[in-house]
Amino acid sequence: MLRRSFLQKTTLAGAGILLGFRPEPVIGHGDFRYRINTRWCKADPGAYPVKNCHEMVFDRQGRVYMTTDDIRNNILVFNKDGEVLNAWGHEFPGAHGLTLYDEGGEEVLYITDYERHQVVKTSLKGEILLTIEWPADSGKYKDRTEFRPTETAIGPDGDIFIADGYGKDHILRYSPDGKLKNVFGGADVLRNAHGIALDTRDDKSPALLVSSRAENALKRFSLEGTLLETIPMPGAYICRPVVQGDHVFFAVLISELPWDSGTGFVCILDKDNRVVSAPGGSTPQYDPNHYLDPLYQTIKVFRHPHDVLPDADGNLFVAQWNSGNVYPAFLERV
Repeated sequence: MLRRSFLQKTTLAGAGILLGFRPEPVIGHGDFRYRINTRWCKADPGAYPVKNCHEMVFDRQGRVYMTTDDIRNNILVFNKDGEVLNAWGHEFPGAHGLTLYDEGGEEVLYITDYERHQVVKTSLKGEILLTIEWPADSGKYKDRTEFRPTETAIGPDGDIFIADGYGKDHILRYSPDGKLKNVFGGADVLRNAHGIALDTRDDKSPALLVSSRAENALKRFSLEGTLLETIPMPGAYICRPVVQGDHVFFAVLISELPWDSGTGFVCILDKDNRVVSAPGGSTPQYDPNHYLDPLYQTIKVFRHPHDVLPDADGNLFVAQWNSGNVYPAFLERV
């Protein structure tokens, strides 16, 4: 009976190889396990080229918006089946962070461009509505070249929080109309403040969750800029946190230097900021003192994942940087 089962499995595997079909692996841990679909995107590379795929968001209609730094189409818009619906943007050579915000019923996008040293607010069709230049009046910067923003988060009152992750690691708070209100963080607190998100898991006390990527940590700040908590994530060079319900999702660009080591994976935290799954990475283990063992890549399904977008069904979309001009992968929850 065991031999028959073995022969059946071997025959099926052989048939799959002959037909050119290779089953995609299942990755992850516990309740957060996924089957990878690397063929989700139906884009024609000749018509819709990508360089680095940076970040993704959903609009209320379920369309996926993605930034790429290929100036032939900085923004690609997909349906949930991976078909391209629209493409726009030719003026953002450093297109990086992407945040969607519902502004009184109208959805808008915030795009960070670290090469233009700007944050740009646009409509969903690309009309520029607001541009935030380098904060010359802050007293923190000598000139515009020191301001290299990587991400934004929008506060409960519409204030704009900018993470200067490739610049001086400040977090800058602006009013909705682009007036500077506060500056906090900086290189003595944050090391490569690559991502920022509004942490709504405590609905009575929203906070900011900031990745200190070179430190392998997340840091929680009050909206006023007080450091509340440091969450060590050894082995995880975190791009940006994405909050959905009680969980935090993030792409780990690499688990070890150098920056092009191709050792990335994905992480999921629970409400207590404990890692419950690391798709593509090692099984999360905590010692008796509740310290997390260093995480590392265990299967080469990603090179440099840069963002994670969870959908309402628990599936994930993963965009990658410096990974051979690949489109996002789809991770179906199993």
